[in-house]
Amino acid sequence: MGLPTLEFSDSFLDSPEFRERLQCHEIELERTNRFIKDLIKDGNMLISALKSLSLAVQRFSQSLQEFQFECIGDTETDDEINIAQSLKEFSQLLSTMEEERRRLIQNADDVLISPLERFRKEQIGAVKEGKKQFDKETEKYYSVLEKHLSLSSRKKESHLQEADSQMGKDRQVFYDASLQYVFKIQEVQERKKFEFVEPLLAFLQGLFTFYHEGYELANEFQPYKQQLQFNLQNTRNNFESTRAEVERLMKRIRSSEADMKAPGCFTMEGFLYLQEKRALGSVWTRYYCTYEKGSKLFTMSNTETPEMLHLRSCVRRKRESIDKRFCFDIEVVERHGVTTLQALSESNRRLWLEAMDGKEPVWPLCPFITGIDMLGLYRTGGVNSKVQRLMTTVFGKEPCDVSSFPNRYPHVLLMAWFLCVSESDDQGYRIRAVHALVYKLPEKNREMLDLLTDHLLKVSTHSVQNLMTVSNLGMIFGPTLMRSQEETVAAMMNIKFQNIVVEIMIENRDKVGALYSCEAEHSHELSFPQGAHFSNVCPSVEPGWLQATYNSRTGLIPDNYITYT
Repeated sequence: MGLPTLEFSDSFLDSPEFRERLQCHEIELERTNRFIKDLIKDGNMLISALKSLSLAVQRFSQSLQEFQFECIGDTETDDEINIAQSLKEFSQLLSTMEEERRRLIQNADDVLISPLERFRKEQIGAVKEGKKQFDKETEKYYSVLEKHLSLSSRKKESHLQEADSQMGKDRQVFYDASLQYVFKIQEVQERKKFEFVEPLLAFLQGLFTFYHEGYELANEFQPYKQQLQFNLQNTRNNFESTRAEVERLMKRIRSSEADMKAPGCFTMEGFLYLQEKRALGSVWTRYYCTYEKGSKLFTMSNTETPEMLHLRSCVRRKRESIDKRFCFDIEVVERHGVTTLQALSESNRRLWLEAMDGKEPVWPLCPFITGIDMLGLYRTGGVNSKVQRLMTTVFGKEPCDVSSFPNRYPHVLLMAWFLCVSESDDQGYRIRAVHALVYKLPEKNREMLDLLTDHLLKVSTHSVQNLMTVSNLGMIFGPTLMRSQEETVAAMMNIKFQNIVVEIMIENRDKVGALYSCEAEHSHELSFPQGAHFSNVCPSVEPGWLQATYNSRTGLIPDNYITYT
């Protein structure tokens, strides 16, 4: 199995797998670097210690025999196989020649030591310098990225644009360092095939000259040498031809969109930040995530064991609903509720949403939507900061989670005569009187009360799940809506009547029906059958008449023809 291929597009993802592949190449180059050092040391011993020549050649030969040449890719060409095998051939030849001791080497330093040292310092040394720059830019980039992603969306747009622009420059510097590092690794790995072997070949050629029987050995070696030279030339030619193509590919990748979708086995992959709730708030943790559209398999990993989830839905998160940018929500089979994720940029979020068939947020007209089935809804008191934020959200026409809405509300009803009505024993009288008193409220107060009672009626219809019956809702909102201006014992005793008034408002807000049928005599009157139900009932300027809506038509109805059921 050869070294893994490094793709320039992987530099943008900077995935753990990409880092592992880089590490494989770094280990291989370091191993090559150490081997070259040993080889140079052995060569110097061979030159300087003629009396120890036999031992030096033997060690040198053994080093060549033990070294395993590795090439990029899963399969090797014939040229690469021959080049990889050449070291073992050299070792065998040296073992044979070791018996022929003579003063062999005069120019060995020029043909062997210097090229290898130059390759090690100039090529492998350049890779090491590239790694230092890459590690430096990596640390700088992710530090700047985390600070950038922590910017509040409530900052001025000019400030955010400036931050985005600077982030783009920092990201480009990081990408350039990564691309240059990958390119240099690729180049050195290819160069070592010929720049590493050619000096050895030249050194062996010199050995033939200086050995007494070198000529005969050279003749025997000649066919293999020619074949190897052919392999080396082919490899060099391939390198020269592919190097220009690889460089053009690198430049094209560099000029393309930073958040492009890299080729791979996943529909989408990359780093995301996950909002994780803690006892004292929430934290954002970085995960490397992958998504496969066919199976809807979403994987998150920042440890050795990745978490595998199956996607249900994906919705873009509006900026006003969270103090973070580039966020979107997903629902998965394995988790309860919504999981909030933060992408690295707006374009990166767009790619994730496209991969996951993400939807735009759609809000119903009523601001109170979610959490209506939560057990014991509205029994929990609210934190003041959250109350203020939710109130701002509500009056700003944005949706909110009713499960978090506290049992606070403006004092729109502070009229003591409601209590007198609630003390009556006649249930019908209570309903008619409360209904009449409601329409004596100021218009704004009445609209507010209508919104609230409409919502609370909907909440009560889910009482099987949330256990908030009309009675329970009256108990919660009675003291809030009709709180006395003074905290006295007498006021406390009236709480039960306040609860009754609120119960009546919730339970009977839409219950106005016809006792008798009626035929309109004028165009501004309504015709209706017995048992008809009216909406938007309110007092009229005409004595004895009410204004109401029936079958989408608004007009006058006789006051004595209706009942409050």
